[in-house]
Amino acid sequence: MPPRLESGGIGLRPEAPDDAPFLQQLYVSTRWTELAVTGWPDEAKLAFLHDQFRLQRRHYTTYYVDTDFAIIEHERSPIGRLYLDWSAREVRIVDVALLPEWRGQGIGGALLQAVLDRAGIEDLTATIHVEHVNPAQRLYQRLGFQFVEERGPYWLMAWQPPRRQPA
Repeated sequence: MPPRLESGGIGLRPEAPDDAPFLQQLYVSTRWTELAVTGWPDEAKLAFLHDQFRLQRRHYTTYYVDTDFAIIEHERSPIGRLYLDWSAREVRIVDVALLPEWRGQGIGGALLQAVLDRAGIEDLTATIHVEHVNPAQRLYQRLGFQFVEERGPYWLMAWQPPRRQPA
């Protein structure tokens, strides 16, 4: 944990089964504005997002079985999630999300920089998929991620450890 975050009461802990209601709330908060264009009533938006959360959860637990599923906390209250899948060649940032009131404060950037610091020490590439319209891609670019390829609505972005970057 970066010292600046730790001194501000930010920590990480493994995800637990009783985190499901928080994780569903977090998911809804990250997708709610996308549904504004639908004109659906709020109940329909919530039903749709709850179903999408369930499907995403099933995908993550099926295809990322060895992933570190972590809850980001502030003074032991959940404020976000950080999912990392470490392998011998790369660290895949599966997901990073914060509740709206915690966004824009440098927490996500500091956590990702710590991940990149570790990846650099271990000589691992870091990768992430980001939607074309996600404003977080600017953060990823500031951290040194570069566009690799387009995959449907997502961009695959990668960060190379300093030893692997071209001169």
